[in-house]
Amino acid sequence: MLPSSPDPADLANQLPANRPPPPVERWNPPLSGEMDLRIARDGTWFHEGTPFQREALVRLFASILRRDPDGHYYLVTPVEKWRIQVDDAPFLAVRLDATGQGRARRLTFTTNVGDVVVAGPDHPLTVEYRTPGGEPAPYLHVRGRLRALLSRAVFLELVELGEERPDPQGRDYGVWSQGRFFSLGRLDDET
Repeated sequence: MLPSSPDPADLANQLPANRPPPPVERWNPPLSGEMDLRIARDGTWFHEGTPFQREALVRLFASILRRDPDGHYYLVTPVEKWRIQVDDAPFLAVRLDATGQGRARRLTFTTNVGDVVVAGPDHPLTVEYRTPGGEPAPYLHVRGRLRALLSRAVFLELVELGEERPDPQGRDYGVWSQGRFFSLGRLDDET
């Protein structure tokens, strides 16, 4: 029988404060169970239906969050592994800072949990269209198998920086960061 879900504060007490992100990818404790913890699409963290009030606790838990090859999300310590629910992406990109122009541009994103990530070969931007002609769902790879959904305001800023470029299939619209072009969507030829 699996133990009951711990209180988030009890789990947080097992973790050292003010350290670099722990090596959660190397920790392999057995599954402890499911925790009634959910991350909503807007980046709000809930425990037993109640939103977290302490930003420091959210940031601490974000540092031990991992997505495994099975597609599930877990809070992982060296001795415990608790499955949690994530509605979309676990993080939300809430700020964009752009420097440079063209291929030399550098796009730096800040997430709701304080991660600062520069889009580039190691941190690609992707845009998914779940239905043809539907609303875009833009993401940034943060670490491991974790990504951040770009807030609507950040995505609109990104679109303003975009440029059109031809490719073998027609025309593409996207942005440059660290010498890499990231497509935001295909452009249809007007007929």
